[in-house]
Amino acid sequence: DQKITFQELYHAAKSMAGKLAGIPLKRGDRVAVYLNNSPETVILYHALMLLGCVMIPLNTRLHQRELQFQIEDSEAKVLLTIERMKEKLDSGRFPIPIFTLETIHDLQGEEFAEVEELSLDDVCTIMYTSGTTGLPKGVQQTYGNHFWSAIGSALNLGIGEKDCWLTVVPLFHISGFSIIVRSVVYGIPMLLFDHFDEEKVNQALIKGKATIISVVTVMLQRLINQLGEREYSKDFRCALLGGGPVPLSLLEYCKEKNIPVFQSYGLTETSSQIVTLSPEDSLVKLGSAGKPLFPCQVKIVNGNQVAPAYEVGEIAVKGPNVMKGYFQRDDANRNSFTGDGWFLTGDLGYMDEEGFLYVMDRRADLIISGGENIYPAEVENVLVAHPGIQEAAVIGIEDSHWGQVPCAFYVSKGGKDIPVEELIRFCQSHLAKYKIPKKWIRINELPKNASNKIVRRLLKEKVHDL
Repeated sequence: DQKITFQELYHAAKSMAGKLAGIPLKRGDRVAVYLNNSPETVILYHALMLLGCVMIPLNTRLHQRELQFQIEDSEAKVLLTIERMKEKLDSGRFPIPIFTLETIHDLQGEEFAEVEELSLDDVCTIMYTSGTTGLPKGVQQTYGNHFWSAIGSALNLGIGEKDCWLTVVPLFHISGFSIIVRSVVYGIPMLLFDHFDEEKVNQALIKGKATIISVVTVMLQRLINQLGEREYSKDFRCALLGGGPVPLSLLEYCKEKNIPVFQSYGLTETSSQIVTLSPEDSLVKLGSAGKPLFPCQVKIVNGNQVAPAYEVGEIAVKGPNVMKGYFQRDDANRNSFTGDGWFLTGDLGYMDEEGFLYVMDRRADLIISGGENIYPAEVENVLVAHPGIQEAAVIGIEDSHWGQVPCAFYVSKGGKDIPVEELIRFCQSHLAKYKIPKKWIRINELPKNASNKIVRRLLKEKVHDL
């Protein structure tokens, strides 16, 4: 219920930067930010950019231990939050000072060297994403990455004079942060919500308060269900959809209702979308994520060879919005980048003869639940720490609401049953709520191949047989 002009945003950010300089913070310092969606979050991000600090946006849904790892791994100098959210952090053991915005507002502003010109190669943000080993990695995104992500999207979607981007996705995710960047690069407003409320979002789109929205599948389904027979404003022109596969029935319904859905494929490592499918192709190219945004490139590789059309292989991407590299992960960087600058995503897919990308598996075993990424190995590492569990494997199972939820198979020591409530309580002390398995299955032996690796495909078949 408030409006902030670009000029007001600049002055508020400059005032905030002066106060932050008194902590003191200076150019190059890494700063962890633990905030939900609010105008203050947007102002703080811009203030840190004026100082030339590197931001580490933290997922507010994470468990304290997960937060502690990211703070220590990023070598952040301070952690910034608000008083209300600091309560969740107080019982944790964080190795750096924690400042609340309320405390910072009371500080005396200091003169500081405002960063007036940025190198596109300077690191702007470090966002954490889980790896196949279960240990999160810090993705170093430069100003150039964010800028070219915005430009690629604009060249694809265009920019209209009425444009306004409705922002209900988290600002600590690349999906939300990229909208902040687009807003200032395009010179368009963003309509910010502190949480997802389908009724309020629908009201805004019906009244024509926004022309574009970023959503994941579960959010789009909830919007459509709540919309009923009503229609969006004629100015609404794009629902940018990410976060996993989309049911055909949903796409067909959106087409009937003239709701333009742009399916996309992107990673934290690509600073948001890198491949997008236009609505006119959504049913003709059912299941496709689309074509790469200019000036990015996508190819499918098998070993050192580029795969022909329809042959499944690893998705490789290249372009100015691809990250600088993982923070202090030399091995991961060597394994992820080729000598000529291609980034190997670890995702499997294929391309048709017209160059449309089809994503088969998100990083092989990745579970996408309501747009949140869950790596099985991360959950498995917690489960095997339970004194009664010998082995564990986690897979994603279909869920009508979240798309997917984690399902745990476990071999107990001595074949003893473990109460589900006990397992859930154990996970609650180590994992974010959305990562805790929703289904538990005790099994005598986990299916494995000759290399002694768990065959998850057989576990998925067992779920269907139950």
